[in-house]
Formats: sequence, structure tokens, C-alpha cells
Amino acid sequence: MDNMSEMAAESTTLPHMTEALPQIPVLQSVGCSFVLAVIYVGSLYVWNTKHNRDHPTTIKRRFASVSCVMLIAPLFVYFFSSPELLQQEPFPKLLGFRWHGLWQAIVIPYLLTALLYAGPIFVNMQNESWRSYFDVDYWRGSLGNIIWIRNHVMAPLSEEFVFRACMMPLILQSFTPLTAVFITPLFFGVAHLHHIAERLSLGVKLSAALMIGLFQFTYTTLFGFYSAYLFARTGHYIAPLLAHAVCNHMGLPDVQDLWQQDLWRRVVACILYLVGLASWIYLLPIATEPSLYDNKLYWNVK
Repeated sequence: MDNMSEMAAESTTLPHMTEALPQIPVLQSVGCSFVLAVIYVGSLYVWNTKHNRDHPTTIKRRFASVSCVMLIAPLFVYFFSSPELLQQEPFPKLLGFRWHGLWQAIVIPYLLTALLYAGPIFVNMQNESWRSYFDVDYWRGSLGNIIWIRNHVMAPLSEEFVFRACMMPLILQSFTPLTAVFITPLFFGVAHLHHIAERLSLGVKLSAALMIGLFQFTYTTLFGFYSAYLFARTGHYIAPLLAHAVCNHMGLPDVQDLWQQDLWRRVVACILYLVGLASWIYLLPIATEPSLYDNKLYWNVK
């Protein structure tokens, strides 16, 4: 009798763990995601200002704009998701807000992202720039710098909320997890092409603006793949948020700084660049195993 009761209990829990999400039409999920991307980018230009994007007035106004978009974006998930899904799961959970697996979602993706920057971190340690992280004045100055706040706080906070926490739940109701991971970053990458217009307004030549824009589209889309993967695998908003903040802080590798190092340091740094990338690729599926985060919602197709 005990074995029969255990089998019955398993039969009631397994379907929840393995069955796909309730489906919505592709046009509905993709259309909502497109509208969200347009609203997010459009909100940056609703203000009539002559200042550039780094002027405090422009930044403050854009903070207000994207904050409004963050209030609107969840409504798309609520009104356009499958009614069965909304009845089945708490709404905050769909957006990646839940307690189960939270500390793992904070620590593991953060360390995984730092591993990707093993080379640059080594170079920074040689320059002793890492000491500034233990300097109170550094943090006081950073928190008082609105550009730093934009790059490290508001941009990751708003972009990951709109493009991951609100787009991914919709796209995942129309596509398999892996397909969704490759679709949503395209909206994220295209959303950054508006910087081309900003550069043209500053007098940058069209060819140069297009080349920079294409390069930016490429690396933002690549990061978008990683960020969407983290969201789908962990089921947590905090995971891609922290990864975004780390990537914004580290930026692209400074090759000039690398070649200014002594020969042996340069060799070690190059090795760490390769080892960090290879280790990140190898550990990515292991460190984001959904069972580590008690994620039974979004990554149910192996």
C-alpha cells in the first residue's frame, strides 16, 4: 500500500514538472514583445531636450521614462498570457520573483559571469585598480555619479525587467525554451540601434555610426542570449540582472591595457582570457541546471 501511495503521489507531481507551458499564438507573443521594445526605446525620446545622452538632465528624464515603462510592461504579461498559466502559477513567479532558489540565483550566475572576465580581472589586479573597491570614497563618488547609476543600476534594472522578465514569459508560451532564448535577444539588440541616431546628431559620419551600431548590435545580442538563457534556466529575474551589471561594469576587454603589461603578465592574462571563456562555456549548462534553482516552470524541455 505504501508503494502504491508513493506512486500515486509521483503521478500527481510529475506532470507539473514535465508538461509544457500553456500556449498562446506566436503572433500574440511576438507582437507584444515588439510593442514592448518600441515603447521602451520610444520612452527615451519623448522628452524635447538639446542635451546629449550623458547630460544629467537627459539621464534623469530617461530614468522617469523607463520607470513608467516598467510599470506598464507587466500588464502585457498579465493580459496576454494564457489564462490557464495565470491560474496555475502566481503572477510574480512568471516575472522571476520567487523565494525558492534565490540565493543560488544571486551567487552562482554572478560567479559564472565573473569567470568569463578572468583575464580582465587579472589585468585589473596588476594595475591595482581593484583596491578602489575597498575605498569608501570610491563608492561614495560612484553612487553620486548619475552616469554610474545609469550604467550599473538603472540600465540593468529596467532592461532586464522589460526584455527578460516581461518578454520571456510571453515568448516561452509560444516557443520551446531554446528557441525563446534565441528570439528575445533580437529585440534587445535591435533596441540598441537607436544609438546610431544619437551619434549622427553628434556629427559622427554615417559610415562610422553604422559600423559602431552594428558592432553594438552584435555584442548586445550575444549578451542577450546569455541573459535570456539565465532567466529561462534559473526562473529568476535577479540572475540576468546581476550578470548585466557585471558586464556593464567590466565592459569590453581593454586590449591596449593588456599589451602594456610585462611579457609574463601578458602571457598569463591571455591564458586566463582563454581559460575563462572555455570554463564559462563548459560550466554554463552545469551551473544553470534548473534543479539547482527549483525551476520547474520555464525550462521543462531538455
